[in-house]
Amino acid sequence: MIMNDKIYSGILKGTAILFVVLFSGFIGTLATNSWESLEIFGLGFLSGREWNPVTVQFGAWPFILGTLLTSFLALAISLPFSLATGILLGEYVKSPGLARFASVFVNLLASIPSVVFGLWGLAVVVPLVQRLQMVLGVPPYGVGIFSSSIVLAIMIMPFMASMTREVLKNVPESVRHGALALGMTKQEVVLGISLPYVRSGIAAGVLLALGRALGETMAVTMLIGNATRVPSSIFSLGNTLASVIASQFNEAESDVHRSAMMLLALVLLSLTFIINAAGRKIISSGAGRNHGRI
Repeated sequence: MIMNDKIYSGILKGTAILFVVLFSGFIGTLATNSWESLEIFGLGFLSGREWNPVTVQFGAWPFILGTLLTSFLALAISLPFSLATGILLGEYVKSPGLARFASVFVNLLASIPSVVFGLWGLAVVVPLVQRLQMVLGVPPYGVGIFSSSIVLAIMIMPFMASMTREVLKNVPESVRHGALALGMTKQEVVLGISLPYVRSGIAAGVLLALGRALGETMAVTMLIGNATRVPSSIFSLGNTLASVIASQFNEAESDVHRSAMMLLALVLLSLTFIINAAGRKIISSGAGRNHGRI
């Protein structure tokens, strides 16, 4: 049975409107519940360094800095491994069976629950980091920014690797064959032709991984040390916006404390929007340059 065009169009429009309404309600709920803290602390909430429910002093800067440190450090650790894996699967693995096995393995890594990653990090990563800290002469906490970034890097690796693999498959074979016919080596084709051709897609994978890192909660909460202070190095104890909300929201006793937590959630959402918007701008400009060259 073929649906009437007007009914079909109405369903699509209604679905789109419902999505906008739900999202607006979501933003409105956060804004309404965080308004009390915003009235008390103003924009100084973003730069405040003290978080003390007893004295009713709340500042988000330690958590903003902890979020950015863990996310970008994890991205820096993960990027070379993710690109190497994606290039291997997209350019060098030609056996269909091996390619399927590798794809299943990468997807399985992405589906592991974050609490499992957290437990693994406590059992494996933390002792290794403690040994490194003793060699470097820093307090051997084990947990902290560095440990959580290592585990977070492993968690976001499949997103970049999968995206790199998929976009490399979109490079026309005629382009590869033409470059090889001109005498270029396989390495020169990959680095000089394929990667520049799909760099906007790779950038999209990086953004996807960064968004995953910014919002990760459970594994980071288990490994970062949950210290409400400004981290002084990558080995310091710290906290992120997501982890402090997860660890303190149910224990909040005052209305101001709960409102401050809602404001932290709004800050995290805004931070994600800003980074995604900047990334989309970079992707669109890169795609435009590529189109001009083609």
